[in-house]
Amino acid sequence: MELINNKIIALRKEYSSAYLNEEDISVDPFKQFELWMHQAVEAQILEPHAMNVCTVSAEGKPSSRIVLLRGFDHKGFVFYTNYNSHKGNDLEKNNHVCLNFFWSELERQVRIEGIISKVDEQTSIDYFNSRPRESRIGAWASEQSTIIESRKVVEDAFAFYTNKFKDTPIIPKPPHWGGYLVKPSNIEFWQGRPSRLHDRLKFTRTNNDWKIERLSP
Repeated sequence: MELINNKIIALRKEYSSAYLNEEDISVDPFKQFELWMHQAVEAQILEPHAMNVCTVSAEGKPSSRIVLLRGFDHKGFVFYTNYNSHKGNDLEKNNHVCLNFFWSELERQVRIEGIISKVDEQTSIDYFNSRPRESRIGAWASEQSTIIESRKVVEDAFAFYTNKFKDTPIIPKPPHWGGYLVKPSNIEFWQGRPSRLHDRLKFTRTNNDWKIERLSP
């Protein structure tokens, strides 16, 4: 391990592609996020909508994983998952959550803290129906985060539900599957800069307004 650790220590990147100033950023953090997401898409970054979701259990243990953003507006940020999963169990006990987007090609990061809640059932149904058929069957087949003896368990379950729904044009949404909405309390935009003197501008919600502050790198 010493060799790879030395290689890790030797890794260095000088950030210099852009800057982020108070006079240039939108006063609306959702508009700023929309701009950065658009630029990430235009830059053809692989899965720019991939985000880290960090939850905390009732015992105070943090856990994180990558999921895909499936929509956002001024109400918040939406993703979909199995409600019985590890993250779902955490969120049932503690509704505080943190999201993190990292676009290395643009030397940018967006960190979002907020409160999470389930979206309404019809919204979950509409999105579920837009998914590929195999993904909808997969939502039935996987008891996400549970321990299984082998991959054959989930493959057999997938075969079972494929057969069960073979004559069903519209596969129903499982009751344990649906969307979450993260309503942000603060949103931080990070732009890499030379000498590790990065730009960090943080939006904090104050009633119906947003306060912008610069953070030390």
